[in-house]
Amino acid sequence: MKKLIVAVLTLFIGTTAFSQELDLGVKAGVNFSKISDIDNLSNKTGFQAGVFAGIKFTDKVGIQADVLYSQQGAEFDYGKFDLNYVNIPIVLKYYLVQGLNVQAGPQFGFILDDDIYDDRFGTNSIDANTEKSDVSGIVGAGYDFPFGIRVDARYNFGFTDVVKDTKSKNNVFSVALGYSFL
Repeated sequence: MKKLIVAVLTLFIGTTAFSQELDLGVKAGVNFSKISDIDNLSNKTGFQAGVFAGIKFTDKVGIQADVLYSQQGAEFDYGKFDLNYVNIPIVLKYYLVQGLNVQAGPQFGFILDDDIYDDRFGTNSIDANTEKSDVSGIVGAGYDFPFGIRVDARYNFGFTDVVKDTKSKNNVFSVALGYSFL
């Protein structure tokens, strides 16, 4: 993981001199998450917030990396399954027309907190025995307004199991609003 972070930073620093635009900013939004292949779970609404950095190489192609705090998980009849991650999505942005872009790339997540709250047994949480990292794929679309506002909608589909020894995966649809300082 350290090699990946060093590679991303090197990419950003090394290409800044050759890029047309550099974006640095903050973003926040809402998540609609679900965990696949576990019965009787429904969507959970949470939020995400963090920072982003992006480079636009040409008029058509750019790359963006985010560091986001993300509330994910699912709900069930008697409680909820809370998963809180630090997610690092790295997306390639292809601009269709001025500002409008499609996005795709990987996301690397690291669990901060994993609890199951079951109202039948009180408000105490139960350790969920989740995997400590998560790898997902991302597809989405966004619009970069000329005055610094960024909006995007993304869907991430999990590749790794959420709970050990199951086939459960994270599935998250998110909508976010950002502001670029540059």
